[in-house]
Amino acid sequence: MASKKVLLLCGDYMEDYEAMVPFQALQAYGVSVDAVCPGKKSGDSCRTAVHQMTGHQTYAESRGHNFALNASFDEVNVNEFDGLVIPGGRAPEYLAMDDKVLDLVRKFSDAKKPIASVCHGQLILAAAGVVQNRKCTAYPAVKPVLVAAGAKWEEADTMDKCTVDGNLVTAVAYDAHPEFISLFVKALGGSVAGSNKRILFLCGDYMEDYEVMVPFQSLQALGCHVDAVCPEKGAGEKCATAIHDFEGDQTYSEKPGHDFALTASFDNVDASSYDALVIPGGRAPEYLALNDKVISLVRGFMDKAKPVASICHGQQILSAAGVLKGRKCTAYPAVKLNVVLGGATWLEPNPIDRCFTDGNLVTGAAWPGHPEFISQLMTLLGIKVTF
Repeated sequence: MASKKVLLLCGDYMEDYEAMVPFQALQAYGVSVDAVCPGKKSGDSCRTAVHQMTGHQTYAESRGHNFALNASFDEVNVNEFDGLVIPGGRAPEYLAMDDKVLDLVRKFSDAKKPIASVCHGQLILAAAGVVQNRKCTAYPAVKPVLVAAGAKWEEADTMDKCTVDGNLVTAVAYDAHPEFISLFVKALGGSVAGSNKRILFLCGDYMEDYEVMVPFQSLQALGCHVDAVCPEKGAGEKCATAIHDFEGDQTYSEKPGHDFALTASFDNVDASSYDALVIPGGRAPEYLALNDKVISLVRGFMDKAKPVASICHGQQILSAAGVLKGRKCTAYPAVKLNVVLGGATWLEPNPIDRCFTDGNLVTGAAWPGHPEFISQLMTLLGIKVTF
């Protein structure tokens, strides 16, 4: 049984990352998270939005993943929860007009339970009247509302700024997730051990959006040094990502995701300085599997028995590298052929969020399995979160 239980307050067109990254990161750390939305019940979905700057005066918006709720709003009992997380995006604009939402937020505030709100989520805090004389930051456009609500506005020098005032943690945008989630875990009474690890992510254009950002920021929030590299690209350059989702067709749909910023140069990376390798899925592995330098990199980690965590289509690279022979492995079902021909024993991902560890190798089938995927990698790395 989870030592802590948290509520995630959702709504249609909340920002995609700002819902899923804390949702899955906290679960990976052993926290139980209920995701609810007014007017919806467990099993329903919320549509999400991808917000990012594309050179215009404000952020652009496109469709994100469909986010599945796992609890019903009308059944929430605040006494059962230890904290509240409020994503941003466009949902807070109308959630801030919902009296039931405001009553819920006030109950958390009155009980002095940790509340973590990001980006436009602070519109709800202002409407609930819980920011009076409290230090608070947010996406810059939310400043006038917070000031009018009596908050002590903290200017955002960068998009990764966070502010703490008692039980209230606020952040500017999803760039701040590593510190935002870390501060919330601390507010819940959590501590992290064994986090002095260096982890390398193997990226490529049209890797799956969640499958890179969720584990990337989850590991950063634990205090790990995490680098992302892509062949033929350098630090500061970006990879396009793909949003893969099931929307009633025979296979997954694909939509454009966020642009993902790389932190290091592939050609200059010293693989020996890293403790583990993570391989996201999506479409990138199809062509990365043809790159001799990528194959050499993967073999190096496997030969030294360092932890390697690969998800979804990432196992196409493992198969091409010839490192699956005699191993037990799962993957996205369509990649079964690669896995079996690579000499591995196929492990059926039923349900789709199943993940498996075989020695130094963690494999998962798809992004719904992130909590287990990240947790199993944490175990191999000796990282523990306790409350």
